[in-house]
This record gives sequence, structure tokens and C-alpha cells, in this order.
Amino acid sequence: MERKVLIANWKMNKSLHDGLSLAEQVANGVTQTIRPVQVFIAPPFPILQALVQSLSGTKVRVAAQNCHEQSSGAFTGEVSADSLKSIGVSAVILGHSERRKYFKEKDKTIFLKARKAIEQGLQVVICVGETQKEREEGRHFKTVESQLRKTVCKLKIRELQQTLVAYEPVWAIGTGHTASPEQAREMHAFIRSVIASKRGDHAHSVPILYGGSCNEQNAKSLFSQPDIDGGLIGGASLQASSFLAILNSF
Repeated sequence: MERKVLIANWKMNKSLHDGLSLAEQVANGVTQTIRPVQVFIAPPFPILQALVQSLSGTKVRVAAQNCHEQSSGAFTGEVSADSLKSIGVSAVILGHSERRKYFKEKDKTIFLKARKAIEQGLQVVICVGETQKEREEGRHFKTVESQLRKTVCKLKIRELQQTLVAYEPVWAIGTGHTASPEQAREMHAFIRSVIASKRGDHAHSVPILYGGSCNEQNAKSLFSQPDIDGGLIGGASLQASSFLAILNSF
């Protein structure tokens, strides 16, 4: 796994036609860069397989936005890691703040999902982060540490080799606000220290991505900070020009 990683999280956006067009533009742009950055696109479920096929042979891999913790069963509306692997998906995002907020996902479930996805050979991106209230009350480190200890820190060392962490300051997602480079650096260093307290030097091999309204204006200042190994990009990934500008910020 490249240490520098950039993930386009399209969320519930893009139809098949528009998604294929955007993915092609991104892949062409990635081909023209010599930067050693691993790039993923995470589209909505209906167009996953089409993107896997269209991006075959390029430098861009495909990630899913979620999966279930079981391999199969009576779970209407859910998708298993086994199914994702079978169509060529490479990675899966787990515990995104929107999944935690709207679908009430808990750390225990996120951990079980991660273990199942890793078992199937997928890379996992485990998201952690605090709300505005938690930061204002000075509980942001405690919140993130609790999330890490219940998920990432419970993984075995060999499982960490397939794991990335994305720090999402929830107060900065979709709000137009962003953590300052200093705030982001501080939390990323803290995240690595928490993982290191459980897994020692293996923590240094885990990419930690920033996922709070990163855009082409602030990407360079964020990515220049120690311990920030890339980004989980939301709204700015829906236009090829802005996403590629972020890629070129490394």
C-alpha cells in the first residue's frame, strides 16, 4: 500500500453515465501524474461493478462506501464484503460520520465489519472523529481515542496492514469549515500515538487521512503536515478538476 492515499467519496451522487465519465477523467489525470499516490473512487453501490470494469488497467482502484458484518443472510438492503470482493472492489469505507449519525452505527459493528472485510482481502478505511459539541467541550481527544480503541486498536497486527484511518472532524463535513493545518496535525499525531500504544511501531505503517472538507484551496497546507498521509474527499471529488488539483497538492 502506498503511504500517500487519496479517496474520492461520491456519497449518494452520480448516475451510471455521469459516474463513468467522471471516473474516466480522473483516471486520465492520475495517469499524467508521477506522484506516488494511491487513488480510490468510492461510488454509489449501483455503479460499483461498472467502475471496476472501466478502471481496469488504470492506476485508480474502486472502493465501496459500506458493507455488512455478515457474509450472507436475511439482511435486506445490505451488501456483504464477499459480494464486493467478487466484483473486483479493492477497499471499503467503514464508520463514516454520516453512517454513525443517520444509521446509528456503533464502534462494535464497525469493528466487526472491518474484520469481515479484511478477511475477504479488502482494504478498510475506518473513520473516526468528533462533533462540534465534543470539541467545544474539550472532549475531542477522548472521543477519538475511544473510537480507535474499540475498532482499529482491536485489529491484529497483520490486519493493520490492510487498514487506513480517516480523521473526520464532524463539524467540518459539508459545513464549509475545515480544521486548521495545526488542528489536523495535532489530531493525526494523536491518532498515531493511540494506535502505537497498542501496536507499537506498526502504527507508523497505517496511513491516516484527513476527511473534513478538504479542497483544492487548503489541500497543500494540510498535506504538508506530518502524519497527514492523504485525504478522504467528499464534495470536492465530484468534479475531476478539483479532485485532480487536490491530487497535485501532494
